[in-house]
Amino acid sequence: MKALRQDDPRQIGPYAALLRLRETASAVQYLAHGQDGSTVVVAVARPELAGVAAFRRRFAAEARTAERLAGGWVQAPLECRTDGPELWTASGYVPALTLGEAITLAGPLPERTVRILGAALAETLSRVHATGAVLHGLAADTVLLASDGPRLTAFGALGAAAQAAAGPGEQLSVRLGYLTPEQVAGQEPGPASDLFVLGLLLAYAATGATPFSTGPEATAAERIAHDEPELGGVPKELRDLIGRCLAKDPAARPAPGSVAAELALEGAAALARDGWLPDPLVTALAEQASRASAPEDRPSVAAVAVAVHVPVHEPAHEPVHVPAQAQAPARGPAQTPASNQTLSLVRTAEEPTPAPAQLAVPAYLRPERPVLPPALPPAPHPAAAAAGGGGRAVGVDRRSLLTGVVAGAAGLVLGGGGVMAFASDDPAPAPKPAPKPPTPSKRPLPGLYPAPRWAYRHPAQEPPGTPGAMIWRDRVLFVPGGKQTTGVDLRTGRQLWEQPEATAIHLPVAVDDELCLVVTGSEFLWLSAKDGAVGHRVRYAEALVKGDRLRISDVAASDGPVVWFTGLAKGTGKKARERAYLFAYDMVARKELWRAPVPHEHKTNGPRYEAVAVRPEGILVRQNERSLTPGQKKKAKNKAVFMLFDRKSGKRLWSRSVGPIGPDTTVMGAGSSDLLYASVGDDLHAYDTRTGKRKWRLEGERRQTFGEGTLPDGDGADSTLFAANEDHDVYAVNAATGATIWKRSTEGRGSRLPRVALSATGSTALAVGATQVTAFSAQDGARLWKFQDAGVRKPEDGKDRTAPPYRALTARGGLAVVWRDRTYYALEVD
Repeated sequence: MKALRQDDPRQIGPYAALLRLRETASAVQYLAHGQDGSTVVVAVARPELAGVAAFRRRFAAEARTAERLAGGWVQAPLECRTDGPELWTASGYVPALTLGEAITLAGPLPERTVRILGAALAETLSRVHATGAVLHGLAADTVLLASDGPRLTAFGALGAAAQAAAGPGEQLSVRLGYLTPEQVAGQEPGPASDLFVLGLLLAYAATGATPFSTGPEATAAERIAHDEPELGGVPKELRDLIGRCLAKDPAARPAPGSVAAELALEGAAALARDGWLPDPLVTALAEQASRASAPEDRPSVAAVAVAVHVPVHEPAHEPVHVPAQAQAPARGPAQTPASNQTLSLVRTAEEPTPAPAQLAVPAYLRPERPVLPPALPPAPHPAAAAAGGGGRAVGVDRRSLLTGVVAGAAGLVLGGGGVMAFASDDPAPAPKPAPKPPTPSKRPLPGLYPAPRWAYRHPAQEPPGTPGAMIWRDRVLFVPGGKQTTGVDLRTGRQLWEQPEATAIHLPVAVDDELCLVVTGSEFLWLSAKDGAVGHRVRYAEALVKGDRLRISDVAASDGPVVWFTGLAKGTGKKARERAYLFAYDMVARKELWRAPVPHEHKTNGPRYEAVAVRPEGILVRQNERSLTPGQKKKAKNKAVFMLFDRKSGKRLWSRSVGPIGPDTTVMGAGSSDLLYASVGDDLHAYDTRTGKRKWRLEGERRQTFGEGTLPDGDGADSTLFAANEDHDVYAVNAATGATIWKRSTEGRGSRLPRVALSATGSTALAVGATQVTAFSAQDGARLWKFQDAGVRKPEDGKDRTAPPYRALTARGGLAVVWRDRTYYALEVD
């Protein structure tokens, strides 16, 4: 950060330049003040390049890419000028150092810092690659290190250039600071090229040197193409991953989502929330921030604001917790511009403290969604290198990724080196649309999850095994618990009511357009969805026709006014014995319809029968493994026994085992057919429950079993079955034939099998795992976005525990409720 030079501009559009911040090959960055007193960074194109038509087009294209990728670890541009004599872009100021500056100041970075840096960059690459594009923007001078995490500031070859020069005939030559093996071989760089450069960056961050720096500069390209990288100084925990990123074969490099998950399973934001930089860099950032505020005309308040107001609702009686990312001006992966509809996350004494219902979701959960420009520009095609001109170069030392001298000495062009050439007759980018007022969009940017409509934090910490939430009539979210049941408005996320009498031990069940049934340890409660009031109350002894004493073990299923549950009933006589039954109960008439005896021998656990499918003719159930005795398992030869009960009379229509399906095998039944789907070994099977014969088999990966899947409502012969395996691959399968329609990876990790949920329209498949929720297009498997919050808050006792997995529910109206622990988010889905 230096004082302005004599030839530096003092006014750039509406911004008053204060200091010269840093330089790149194509632009000079200034610290400036906006008319509203905000502090911004304005990048002004170098005058000698701004008049070149090819440069102007690339400048505009990369500015549009920045707008399109805004959110996450990408700074949202405040304003871009790409059509006047001066070209510039403005973004909010965050105290930050480039990676190169950080290495010069502090030397090699700690492993944890490198891990967070790599995870954040990989998360961004995952979004870029979801569009089929190549970033070409990673370099030591384009990655900024801020107090809450890194920022990526270049979105193409121009922004990441080590040298940019104007040539004859309105040509532009851009020299990159790196090479990849495929470029040396004369191939066009693809998405995997970004992974190679990521590996170079991480090795540089971990050691302060590049892994191919040993040897003469003239042979650097040869070393990149054929030599193994020098990774001896890389921490052992990171060495294997960085080595895979630096694989010579692009196909052998990992996907960016896999890199992100391996480096930070819960996401970079979660790992960085308690600080991530070594002390010398923290001190340097504080000094930079102090100098940035030094000018006398600095306004008294410079608050970071959020551009999309998303309320976080917490009960009034619980102290409001504002995550650390929201407590300081520089917190949150992307600082977003202020507007007259924003809520400041940094308050002064003059500002009133907002009520809990007015607090905004932290910036790392609220990606900026600007008016979208046309499609992301494709990766540039190879072109001949232009003749040298009057451009300026940014000096690079031996510790940079690779010097421009290396590319020049090797005599390489794009497709085989580090030089790109753009001519005046390059296809002009699509015209930028006229400015429009920002309007909410249901379709998020590729790879970027939609901004949560709301977030709700439940007041009680529920113990493991507490039943999950349910959605009543697409209007109210019921959150059951051991101390109370809570109703939350599905449209706004505001808590509607609490009912302490409804200490639910099973999942609530919708009764009709007014009531919901909650099963407690001793009675049935009919709660008003509107205000939580108890409309009816029936004790177990009063619920049964014979007045028997009842102990409910499990609620199996519901359909319309009927709910099926299993339990133990005992008569009133002295010699009466407890017997296990499957009960059918009319929730509207509040009476028992029928009971059917079911096998039960376990002395401590009650009879637990799970509903596999509710069919027009009956309900298909299987006894849960937890309520089986070793003797029962041995007698059944460790196979599950399925039973079909008539819906009207409760008569058992048949009882049989199906194929090799065991009591703990993941199964799913079809409601409108006789098919039963099961994960058998590594494969996915379909069986005809009438005959027990297998209909089809989908061969899976070795030692990768399938988890719980889903079928659309009203599943028919042409339905699609969605399921995921232990390798976090999601399959879309023709339910009738077993033919694979598509297969995609979530790029996630973790030991828990992802569950797959389907949006109400059937357009979006959600793979819900332990550490992330991944959305895919149900039609073609295109990966739409990945959602991760910043981890789960530590329990009150301060002890670290394994974070619970995510869970999800979908509702009509294009909404999915995603939660884990006590925090619920409403995400818009198609």
